[in-house]
Amino acid sequence: MDLLSKLTQLLAKADISLTDKQKQQLVGYVELLVKWNKAYNLTSVRDPQQMLIRHIMDSIVVNGHLTGSTFIDVGTGPGLPGVPLAIVRPDSHFVLLDSLGKRIRFLKQVQHELGLNNIEPVQSRVEEYQFKDGFDGVISRAFASLNDMLSWCHHLPSPEGQFYALKGVIRDEEITELPEGFVVQSIIELEIPELDEQRHLVKLSIK
Repeated sequence: MDLLSKLTQLLAKADISLTDKQKQQLVGYVELLVKWNKAYNLTSVRDPQQMLIRHIMDSIVVNGHLTGSTFIDVGTGPGLPGVPLAIVRPDSHFVLLDSLGKRIRFLKQVQHELGLNNIEPVQSRVEEYQFKDGFDGVISRAFASLNDMLSWCHHLPSPEGQFYALKGVIRDEEITELPEGFVVQSIIELEIPELDEQRHLVKLSIK
């Protein structure tokens, strides 16, 4: 099955409706990821069909839980979940932050080839990155623990902004050992079509 047909099938299973242009952009992103992965080793997932499940669907299922229009994807790697979310939220702006130059070079190529005007790839360490107004949402699926994410990203949200942590299995101690001054708003179990693994979205805010 070609990638576009497979993506259409997965979207239908998840009850997600996208335009033809958005589908083409998501497939185009996967094709670029496959092409650049050979030299840049951007992801351990090699099979394009699996990328649709583990990277595209895994990212866009959180879309309905996001509020606001300015987001930062911290430790974005090859642009996950920021690029797929930017494609399905064309009216939102995404800063894609990573400390590795090769990943940022890849993301600038993605931005250019897919015509994504709402992403801003930035090479920086998270603790050094400043944004005076703060973001509506600080998103990450890269951090090992919620504690690390909040400790390193505490300066990034606006006063009403939220943290969105994409996780697999949630360990109880992660929730009980949060740094002082943060509160869990909700823990949402995510369903990814054709992925038999646990996925959760943890929404947090500053008290």
